[in-house]
Amino acid sequence: MFLRAMSTFAESPALKPFRLALIQLGQIGSDKKSNLAHAREMIKKAVSGQKKPDLVVLPECFNSPYGHVHFPVYAETIGYTPGQTYDVGKSESDSVKVLSEAAKEAGIWLIGGSIPERDAADSKKLYNTCTVYSPQGDLVALHRKVHLFDIDIPGKITFKESETLTGGTTMNMFDTPFARIGLGICYDVRFPELAMIAARRGCHAIIYPSAFNMTTGPLHWELLQRSRAVDNQIFVSMCSPARDMSAGYHAWGHSMVVDPMATVLAEAGHDEEIIYVDIDPAVLHSARAGIPVTTQRRFDVYPDVSKAKTNI
Repeated sequence: MFLRAMSTFAESPALKPFRLALIQLGQIGSDKKSNLAHAREMIKKAVSGQKKPDLVVLPECFNSPYGHVHFPVYAETIGYTPGQTYDVGKSESDSVKVLSEAAKEAGIWLIGGSIPERDAADSKKLYNTCTVYSPQGDLVALHRKVHLFDIDIPGKITFKESETLTGGTTMNMFDTPFARIGLGICYDVRFPELAMIAARRGCHAIIYPSAFNMTTGPLHWELLQRSRAVDNQIFVSMCSPARDMSAGYHAWGHSMVVDPMATVLAEAGHDEEIIYVDIDPAVLHSARAGIPVTTQRRFDVYPDVSKAKTNI
């Protein structure tokens, strides 16, 4: 069984073919129960075809409107401790319970987008948090967004997550029978160190529930994914909410999967939809054999960031 986030680094599982589904979720409004019900409905839809995905992904802030004023209102206490068994039945989080049930019912691995989380030990601390579930419905990993989205582009967009959120302090990954998967959330993708460390510690893919906007999306959404993928010769994916021009925050959409050669394997539009990709290990092996940067790095010239002291 593969039921924990990686706090120690055993050899990663061999990369095997698997099917990935990204749910570009729409209809995210002010009613959390409706948001959760719709997410569960879309998970059922994602697994209803002839070829069921092995791993399903939801977008950033899928259970609430996206905005610093909303985070305190929708925040839920999870109380997960890595390495310890988590009793979902006793969880204070409605979102965790729904996602656990959905993963178990569908028999799939589920990256549950992200939700606003309230720290169990300090109620004043809020995080933007991604949770991961096994096909048995177990909560097996949790990632708190490390890099908060604080930007100011004059005349276009100003946004400061730090007005209400606290940044996470750990990097996180999890093992499945088919791959080791690294985790990030949205703005984390702009910081290459996270992906570099994940790749050098055995991750075959890194997945970012995300919500770029109408300014940063056209500029950098595809560029960043292709950069992280080709630099580290891994699969990279970002899953966005659908665009809703009536909402306070306008998501770019365009959920995407990129392979280790920086080829875009699939891209959504901006409306609600589900995209599927069959992950082929041969692409990763071919990339690393043909352009062997994984064995050509000069750590006698520059440091290996994956060897530095990290919280993981």
